[in-house]
Amino acid sequence: ELTQPSDRRIYAIAYAMQDLGWSVEKVHGYTNIDTWFLSKLRRMISINNMLENLDNVKALNGTLLLQAKKSGFSDAQIASRLSSKEEIDEIQIRHIRKDMGIIPRIKQIDTMAGEAPAQTNYLYMTYNGDEDDTLPFDEPAKMVLGSGTYRIGSSVEFDWCSVSAIRTLRKNGHKAIMVNYNPETVSTDYDEC
Repeated sequence: ELTQPSDRRIYAIAYAMQDLGWSVEKVHGYTNIDTWFLSKLRRMISINNMLENLDNVKALNGTLLLQAKKSGFSDAQIASRLSSKEEIDEIQIRHIRKDMGIIPRIKQIDTMAGEAPAQTNYLYMTYNGDEDDTLPFDEPAKMVLGSGTYRIGSSVEFDWCSVSAIRTLRKNGHKAIMVNYNPETVSTDYDEC
């Protein structure tokens, strides 16, 4: 499964690295996947192992928790790595994380590639930042959740629903915010969201 691209290949790579102890270079030799990406996977496996090897939740320090969040671990995933030793859930991890001051930051996507100041409303949240790029809203707003990932056979109608909801809210005098992780939609056009 390593040599042929498929939807199961990532699991074969994880197995090779986690269970067989293969190096990034060895996996690269079989997959030809850039070592930069494989190094990121290796880092996630290392963090996973560190979390699983903790004696209890009190051993979870801010550095490891921040690195886990920067690597994409959800609070639920972190809790599941610790739950074999004691009863803990994602809500408890969230409280611990917030008490440690580990919160995501709001960053602005630079649509001008640094060539000119970008004043867009394309924002994302990340744990890989030290400060917010934008200020919180100073007035109440309504949030519309976008349809996210599209599949063949279902796309336009969900995008139409999101855009219609935003337009209706604005027409009725409400400030509206679109939350959607699919950038290839009308609902994430600069003029719409």
